[in-house]
Amino acid sequence: MNFYSRIKLLGLLLVFLICCIGNAKPVHAALPQQASLELFGSHAAKTTQDSVIPDLKVYPGGQTIGVKVKSSGVLVVGHHVIQESMDRKVSPGETAGIRLGDRITHMNGKPLDSLTRVAEAVEEAGKNKKPLDITLCRGEQMISTKLTPAYDRDDKAWRLGLYIRDSAAGVGTLTFYAPDQGVYGALGHVITDMNTQTPIVVGSGEIVQSNVTSIAKSQSGEPGEKRAHFLKDHRVLGNIERNTNFGIFGKMSDEPQYGLYSKPIPVALANEVKEGPAEILTVLEGQQIQRFQAEVVHISQQDKPATKGLVIRIVDPKLLDKTGGIVQGMSGSPIIQNGKLIGAVTHVFVNDPKSGYGCFIEWMLRDAGIMQNNVSLKSSSNLKAS
Repeated sequence: MNFYSRIKLLGLLLVFLICCIGNAKPVHAALPQQASLELFGSHAAKTTQDSVIPDLKVYPGGQTIGVKVKSSGVLVVGHHVIQESMDRKVSPGETAGIRLGDRITHMNGKPLDSLTRVAEAVEEAGKNKKPLDITLCRGEQMISTKLTPAYDRDDKAWRLGLYIRDSAAGVGTLTFYAPDQGVYGALGHVITDMNTQTPIVVGSGEIVQSNVTSIAKSQSGEPGEKRAHFLKDHRVLGNIERNTNFGIFGKMSDEPQYGLYSKPIPVALANEVKEGPAEILTVLEGQQIQRFQAEVVHISQQDKPATKGLVIRIVDPKLLDKTGGIVQGMSGSPIIQNGKLIGAVTHVFVNDPKSGYGCFIEWMLRDAGIMQNNVSLKSSSNLKAS
């Protein structure tokens, strides 16, 4: 069985370190993450031909960044039972038909923009002995239901019987930034809730400077990770506006430091990428970006946006010695080939951490809005629980 036929047998792991803020235990507020944000609809367009955007250039990243995301609404990540009395246990959320992965957007007609608002609404409804009017998003559907809070005799508080979440934070890698357009792209894959695997719908968020303190080396069956922390000065590099299948995107408010390029470089469209030598840019210590040798060993022919377009293999002895291959936190590391930015690292093969998937940069540029803007220009002129 050759390498490629074994891919389906190899475990995959997204290499963005993401953890949830807050504990998923019964108390009195809420937290989510959900839905995938579609920026340009179905993406049915064919791959743009080389002649359309011959001079499109961006700055490759490679910087380790801290990612902080607050979702739009609150995400349901579990149910819990409330002890109303000695002989009665209830779960109001489950009784109301609310499911894991549902994103609650409104209570009593008011949008949910904080955990505090949830706690206040639940307390008010409980004391007044009135049901809450709940509006939630389930996939593409908007659903209305009613939920009557229950009084927890142990905690002496009104509860929904739901575990909920509204924010997440983690460490990843900046893929590119384009000062002329004022935008960036990072990670190369969607951020999902750790419990439900539901994509987070972004309400707000920011990327900040981060410092790598150490590396846990990858081994077969056990991917390693970058250990990093957000810098104390909390220098915000940009906001987060979208979370798509190809990463996070937003406005860059402050250009990142320590880049390896003084000028932007060309990008390669999906149909330009070839099997063969390449390099990745990433940080192993502090904030210093380094180049490491890799190989593009397989290409999926894609004429419309799709994930896992590339299989890459790390061949650089220094990187292999330090990390064992691809580690968590490398997600978004730029892939360079023949002087062009071709994609970003996105996954590691759990049982073969020297190898992993990448996505084509073309799809990231589309979701950042750069590809469409350029084409138009050419055409016109040229847990908390509750």
